[in-house]
Amino acid sequence: MINSRDLLATLVGFDTTSRESNLQLIEFVRDYLAGFDVPCELVYNDERSKANLFATIGPAQLPGIVLSGHTDVVPVDGQPWSVAPFELSERDGKLYGRGTADMKGYIACVLALVPALVKATLKRPVHIALSYDEEVGCLGVRSLLKALEQRPVKPMLCIIGEPTELKPVLGHKGKLAMRCDIHGQACHSAYAPLGVNAIEYAAELIGELGRIGQRLKDPEHHDARFDPPFSTVQTGVITGGNALNIVPADCRFDFEIRALPAHDPSEVAQALQSYAEQHVLPRMRAVSEQSDIRFSELSAYPGLATDARSEAAELIAAFSGSREFGTVAFGTEGGLFDAAGIPTVVCGPGSMEQGHKPDEFVSLAQLHGCDAMLQRLLLSISG
Repeated sequence: MINSRDLLATLVGFDTTSRESNLQLIEFVRDYLAGFDVPCELVYNDERSKANLFATIGPAQLPGIVLSGHTDVVPVDGQPWSVAPFELSERDGKLYGRGTADMKGYIACVLALVPALVKATLKRPVHIALSYDEEVGCLGVRSLLKALEQRPVKPMLCIIGEPTELKPVLGHKGKLAMRCDIHGQACHSAYAPLGVNAIEYAAELIGELGRIGQRLKDPEHHDARFDPPFSTVQTGVITGGNALNIVPADCRFDFEIRALPAHDPSEVAQALQSYAEQHVLPRMRAVSEQSDIRFSELSAYPGLATDARSEAAELIAAFSGSREFGTVAFGTEGGLFDAAGIPTVVCGPGSMEQGHKPDEFVSLAQLHGCDAMLQRLLLSISG
């Protein structure tokens, strides 16, 4: 008998860290579905080293329900695991391995439902959507959604199975990740005023970014549904300089904005760029005309804010057995599905408290709970 635990063991065995290919996992799922006469479509990246998968079970001409998950996982490098990260281990009712919570546990439950879906007389189709490179900016799902836009019938609901302890989530923040490159002029540190110190000007910009972040904390910008209840800004990476006795000519820093759904994160980037152009760059160019400040986008995805009174909310309440709708601090592909006109909710087994950590796990109780939720979904759309 096919069960979610055994499928999870297989899925964890594929090292699908974002820097690696996910094709072994995708090809396993393709062959697994083919065993039930379920065809699927693969949407590859340009290098054909990774792929999204989309499959439909049931009457494709009707609006259906998408069960969506990402196949990539975060690295285990430098983490003190007590078990092999790419082998499923069980201890005290917990299943350990990279991706068990985020989010191969959900994918395993979806695949375990396939035999029942195939046997049932479905009033609506169920679509299985698997993506790549979610962990590095929700990159892969964009080409999948572009392909779906060409179809005459849009799904009525997408359930993103990120770990929420099976509590229905209707909202999360969006994200914009940016890079700032500062180019100044090098010289001997004994003659520092003759140079343009890129690190010091970067520090000035980072300071202004912090002041922008402080303004976002004003109560007028709050949304009490989120924790923290305001948009946040932070600088995560900075590099620059070659030696202490050389005024550094170059510096680079990366920053991100985690924005409430109602807040456009590009406003922060634009405010910082305006500050750079009006207050910083003129002073740099007064010393060296070749000085420059450049901003570039690294990644972005929109927030999610599904209406609690919507049909999507009613459906997930029925499937999950809870009307206690929540929000999460982390981002998902849900905002992109929603922006494509597919109402979206987030609900899956496990907790993000375990995600991205050494000895990541999902409990057997959560896995079985997800199986039960998907069975309720099946009953609701079966003739």
